[in-house]
Amino acid sequence: MCGIVGYVGSRQAQQVILNGLKRLEYRGYDSAGLAVIEKNGEIAVRRAVGKLLNLERTLSSSPLSGNIGIGHTRWATHGKPSQRNAHPHTGMSGRVVLVHNGIVENYTELRSELGVEGVDFTSETDTEVIVQMVERYLEAGYDLQTAMRDTLVQLKGANAVVAMSPDYPDQLICAKLGNAGGITVGVGKDEMFIASDLPAILEHTQQMAFLENGQIALISSNDFHIWDLDGAEVEAEVVTIPWDPISAVKGEYKHFMQKEIFEQPQALIDTLRGRVDFDLHEISIPELDITSERARSIRRMYIIACGSSYYAGQVGKYFVESIARLPVDVAYSSEFRYYHPIIDENTVTLAITQSGETADTLAASEQAKEQGSQLWSIVNVIGSQSMRISDGVIPMQAGPEIGVATTKAFTVSLINQYMLAIILGQLRGTLSPSHKNRLIDDLALVPNLAGRVLERDDDYKHLANQFHKASNFLFIGRGVNYPIAMEGALKLKEISYIHAEGYPAGEMKHGPIALIDEVMPVVAIATADGLYSKMVSQIEQAKARGGVVIALATEGDDQVANIADHVIYVPETPPLLAPAINVIPLQLLSYHIAVRRGCDVDQPRNLAKSVTVE
Repeated sequence: MCGIVGYVGSRQAQQVILNGLKRLEYRGYDSAGLAVIEKNGEIAVRRAVGKLLNLERTLSSSPLSGNIGIGHTRWATHGKPSQRNAHPHTGMSGRVVLVHNGIVENYTELRSELGVEGVDFTSETDTEVIVQMVERYLEAGYDLQTAMRDTLVQLKGANAVVAMSPDYPDQLICAKLGNAGGITVGVGKDEMFIASDLPAILEHTQQMAFLENGQIALISSNDFHIWDLDGAEVEAEVVTIPWDPISAVKGEYKHFMQKEIFEQPQALIDTLRGRVDFDLHEISIPELDITSERARSIRRMYIIACGSSYYAGQVGKYFVESIARLPVDVAYSSEFRYYHPIIDENTVTLAITQSGETADTLAASEQAKEQGSQLWSIVNVIGSQSMRISDGVIPMQAGPEIGVATTKAFTVSLINQYMLAIILGQLRGTLSPSHKNRLIDDLALVPNLAGRVLERDDDYKHLANQFHKASNFLFIGRGVNYPIAMEGALKLKEISYIHAEGYPAGEMKHGPIALIDEVMPVVAIATADGLYSKMVSQIEQAKARGGVVIALATEGDDQVANIADHVIYVPETPPLLAPAINVIPLQLLSYHIAVRRGCDVDQPRNLAKSVTVE
């Protein structure tokens, strides 16, 4: 969960930035660094592996002095945690220093091109590609803003970047591509701040501006300007953030649920950081503590969970069975204890729980351990009881989730199970190297794909205006998307109080099709995969009975558009990872319908974030 802090003004930048990074420590990180432009006009950088305390010790023995600087806490994706891979990064000639949050999907090609031009790389990171490109443009006579812009348009993926150069000693340039976390500009008196999250700078100013996707900003000590990447200046809206901590954390969003939906690209990036090495095509989750011998001894897996986590587990079943070829049963935690599951020492039980304190899941976990099963958990709250009693853990790294209806914890748990399936497949010998590499390469696409879905937010508002008075909804899907239909129905009913049901589309003729009429919307997940033609047939059958169909389809799909009443488009996604993308439109649709109905989105009636009693 990378943290970014920048400062330009009259104060010593080192302490302002260091204090800001401390306020972002909750994000998690494996290294940290800080850079300033000193009075002699040179860039000075300090970096350290591990916690901020190590960086503080470095700065104590070798302090920095300057009024403009940038700082960073890093989770590794490209290159192991090390001092040379920590941010900030400088170019070959030392004319640019830069910090970065995101994944440059095409960095391999860009790095090769720069290598041919004679660039000597000093790290293993994708970030260094950006700084070397910016510096090459500076050397060609471009100003810093133009150099940054011309670099950014060549990058693929969701990325947030902040850079500075001694050639422009009173300027910070920051930019946001896709939804790689936030970039907030804090407006002070003769000083300006940049942060990836509000808590880092809230002690200094209440006046904030937020960069949107595809925007770049030039910030000096007393002013700032924002442009889009085509060069058109954007009128910046400065908002006042109350000192009230709850309102401050919400930032620009009306509800926590809305904020958490839009945090999903960042949560997905954070889930990959420190675990996936896209160069070596390796996944490492040390907290899982599993050996090849243990993986090969497993004969059965149970996934136990409640609510949305149960549907996430159903997706996980597809992952583990198709990749690791391990039989998986998915059970509601509340029922698991009462049907005498068959468990022995060759069984592993995976508990999925956002809070780590869900009573039913804890009780089911204890029972599995008592019967000899190894216990793993996917959990978001560090130090929770589920984490403490487990033999192996996959921390979600989703960050705090305050809204009762889970959003980012759901998508993150899908990716965690996907990574688990790859690890098991590799250790069990069921996954070929070429297949493993392809599966890992696909992971790099997911954060940016999620960000592209969020760009269509107005589409869901429009649908909400049309359907918020409906009394019933039907959600249908097939294969790996069937659990997403179930999750979509749950989201709608729990926050808007509309009755909704999710069904496997192939079961429609076995009863549910009798419900279809002209007043019950049918949401059909019909994105491109091996079951696409069957979903098209289901849509046609619903339309033949007078149904109103809202279809979720892949961009460019005209066939579905010709038969459905409304189409929600998502970008083309590797089929196995489609659930993590397809669930986001259903979250947004439910959210906007609930808002339109005047419901309490963050705290729905009768529900609690963590169910701690049976």
